[in-house]
Amino acid sequence: MTATTRPFAVGVPAYSQVLPRTPESAAHARRMVRTVLETWHLPQLAGEAEYVVSELVSNAVDHARGRCLRVTVTRISECRVRLAVIDKSHDKPELKTALPTEEHGRGLAVIDALAQGWGVDTLQWGKRVWAILGDGAGEDER
Repeated sequence: MTATTRPFAVGVPAYSQVLPRTPESAAHARRMVRTVLETWHLPQLAGEAEYVVSELVSNAVDHARGRCLRVTVTRISECRVRLAVIDKSHDKPELKTALPTEEHGRGLAVIDALAQGWGVDTLQWGKRVWAILGDGAGEDER
């Protein structure tokens, strides 16, 4: 499967990429996010954004269905972006507290700590898990 990044044709600036639902896709998503943020002159968001998108992709790889997932980066204001991963599962992620002995279960806690907000949109055929990064208190988060 070839992954290509393409800008949205209308509306707010955004990029989208379809990736295979494999662990290697987290690295592809990180590179895409860094490239988009540098293009938008928002390199200060890149470190946290790479971490957040990695967790979102990893959750989809571990818990979703289907062969692929979609990663989107949307510029919702001058200094704010929404990262999202869309998959074909209706199972909503839950914020949990992992025990120190557990290897997994900290992804959403990390996202919750780094993002200004996060959530889940139910879609007819799956879901979109998103997180907001950047400055801009009081602006619409979707």
